[in-house]
Amino acid sequence: MRDDDLAMTGAAFLDRDGVLISDCRYLSDPGQIQWIDGAKLALSRLARAGFRRFVVTNQSGVARGYFDEAAILRVHAALQEALPEESRIDAFAYCPHHPDGAIATYARPCDCRKPAPGMVDRLIADHGIDRAHSFLIGDKASDLQAAERAGIVGYLFEGGDLDAFVARILDRI
Repeated sequence: MRDDDLAMTGAAFLDRDGVLISDCRYLSDPGQIQWIDGAKLALSRLARAGFRRFVVTNQSGVARGYFDEAAILRVHAALQEALPEESRIDAFAYCPHHPDGAIATYARPCDCRKPAPGMVDRLIADHGIDRAHSFLIGDKASDLQAAERAGIVGYLFEGGDLDAFVARILDRI
């Protein structure tokens, strides 16, 4: 079934580094992935509650010349493989740009780098997501600004058990 055949549904947009996995600065090696406590359980909880699951992540390491886009795709594939099928991520969106980048192709401002809402807006449009029933979990002010600019609620995750954090969010909505 295609996305446009589905009724509009709510979604959880999750930052990658610092929310789902430890932020080890410019991750490019899937072997270095360290899941945040409760992250896999949180994704399962969101799936059971009927939320689509999307990752929105700034990846300026590409613009800075630390790794290429293929490295991001390898990390995302490894994340998917580590999850049970029913709680996998519906789609990953990443921004490889940074205005101060060393790689000319990527050294520019854009509408997808958080705090801009471009990644969230595109996923909402592409997957028929209902903004009113969606939210974003991030670990930085720029994540929350992107949520606000996209017209969805943002929650600041300051560490700890992500599943417990998600359970509290779902209890409130």
